[in-house]
Amino acid sequence: MREHGTVTLPLMLFAAGFGTRMGMLTADRPKPLIEVAGRPLIDHALDMVTEAGVTKTVVNLHYRAELLETHLAQRPVTTLCETPNILDTGGGLRNALPLLGKNPVFTLNSDAVWHGPNPLTLLAQAWDPNKMDALLLCIPVARARGHYGKGDFIFDQTGRISRGKELTYSGAQIMKTDRLRDVAETAFSLNVIWNAMQADGRLFGLKYLGTWCDVGHPGGIALAEEMLASV
Repeated sequence: MREHGTVTLPLMLFAAGFGTRMGMLTADRPKPLIEVAGRPLIDHALDMVTEAGVTKTVVNLHYRAELLETHLAQRPVTTLCETPNILDTGGGLRNALPLLGKNPVFTLNSDAVWHGPNPLTLLAQAWDPNKMDALLLCIPVARARGHYGKGDFIFDQTGRISRGKELTYSGAQIMKTDRLRDVAETAFSLNVIWNAMQADGRLFGLKYLGTWCDVGHPGGIALAEEMLASV
């Protein structure tokens, strides 16, 4: 999985969403350009990607794509604009496969802030393609800062995950992509793929023991800044 200190899997960074939960903060900019601790969210994410040694990164764009294109111009990433319609996470990943190559791949959301061990490195170290079709990094609900919904998954003794309220999906994973071709819809969520993997006993999870904050809503900005200042 690692070769001379470099993570050999490509990475898909999701940055195409409308950021509707951010209200007026996204009236003139895409959510990934909202600042936390003086830096855009997408830069926090890309710093982790660089630190992990990922050598190929694709960023999908849609809402206010031109602003992100300009911001990312000096970054070693490939951008892919979804037009005319946004494709959701599953459709967006499938659309990017010609750039990402053969599976498996990392996927990473751009609306969370992390502090602690690099999540991509942890995933790479735990990934076992012989038994896993996806490995999702999860946060115990009680430690999921800024996330007020119910949890997404529960663990069993083997590390497999299924739907439940114990764990919140962090937005970081490794997954195989072959099942994407089986979905008829153009725009669809990765939840469709996860459900199929769970049914086959191929969906696994890993707990993140650092700190994490959801910055998908305005209140998450202050919570993330407080988290970063306190550690």
